[in-house]
Amino acid sequence: MTTPIRLLIADDQALVRGALATLLGLEPDLAVVAQVGTGSEVVESVRQYAVDVALLDIDMPDGDGLAAAAALTASHLPCRSLIVTTFGRPGYLSRALEAGASGFLVKDTPPEQLADAIRRIHAGLRVIDPTLAQESVLLGPNPLTDREKDVLRLAARGADAHGIAVQLHLGEGTVRNYLSSAIAKTQSRNRTEAARTAERNGWL
Repeated sequence: MTTPIRLLIADDQALVRGALATLLGLEPDLAVVAQVGTGSEVVESVRQYAVDVALLDIDMPDGDGLAAAAALTASHLPCRSLIVTTFGRPGYLSRALEAGASGFLVKDTPPEQLADAIRRIHAGLRVIDPTLAQESVLLGPNPLTDREKDVLRLAARGADAHGIAVQLHLGEGTVRNYLSSAIAKTQSRNRTEAARTAERNGWL
């Protein structure tokens, strides 16, 4: 009998973790050996439980799934990562691949497809939600610089140019230039719309 593929599930919702573990546990060649609720626990748990494939949610406290995938890649552990998230945003896909993830699926993927994706990733292949892959190609790469992203994140929380300048230790004129550039790149009318567009596309 072949050794089952050892899995870790990282999701901040215990019900989701439990449901995924139950569904995947029905597959004879898959074994859920670890479950965590934050991104910061992933690498140590992968090391401790000799995990083969880590299933990572994006939206988690204390290090999201994208940061966890990057940390896992940097650790050089023999474990591949699969992003499984509610947020099927094209920008998240490109960021996941940049972080070294081997796959990206949304949570409404049928269980048998998820199990098959895990097997393919374990075999060294890449698995990407086809609809999202198409949207990502149409959308193109993230046009925002790191500083523009910083400024838009604060704008999304309601900060004005002065507040953003104080938090980022920048001049107000510099902040306004970053906001103008971000508004142009997102083809928006104002900073609020720019922040909303960037969030919707998964660029922040």
